[in-house]
Amino acid sequence: MDMNTNTPTITLHATSEADTDFIAHRFVECIPNSTTIALTGTLGAGKTRFVQGVTVALGGNASSVTSPTFVICNQYPLSQNVFHLDAYRIKDEDEFLELGVDEMYLSEGYTFIEWAEKFERCLPREYIGLTIEINSKTGRTFIFSGTNKYASVLEALNAACNHLAG
Repeated sequence: MDMNTNTPTITLHATSEADTDFIAHRFVECIPNSTTIALTGTLGAGKTRFVQGVTVALGGNASSVTSPTFVICNQYPLSQNVFHLDAYRIKDEDEFLELGVDEMYLSEGYTFIEWAEKFERCLPREYIGLTIEINSKTGRTFIFSGTNKYASVLEALNAACNHLAG
């Protein structure tokens, strides 16, 4: 993420999938629509699991959310659109842009991009980065960072998840 040292960052610790769902629900309450989220984490870290939690918070069904590894992009039309992309198999910036990401960035909803670090130059100027680290079978650390535009909403998310902050 190309940000200065004053980048707002919060760290939340989940010890269970219920904690992950709690963070996802608070995310929807605090983070405005038309936000792009660059997801980073190893295979199995919980990137798709977090998107499931957001989808449920927006009135969707978790079982309808699957990893977009082979289809590249899933769209979930809920109270606001959720675009869920997986950039792992995309070869270059041209192929990434051909997906129509510029239109997704401007849409009313969330655009989640797994493996976004591969195409950081193609991300919008303002976005939130979310790194998910594995601590145990169900334990995860969620590290949210954002451009200054998102400082106040990240502070609100941290306050809403105060018992998981650290």
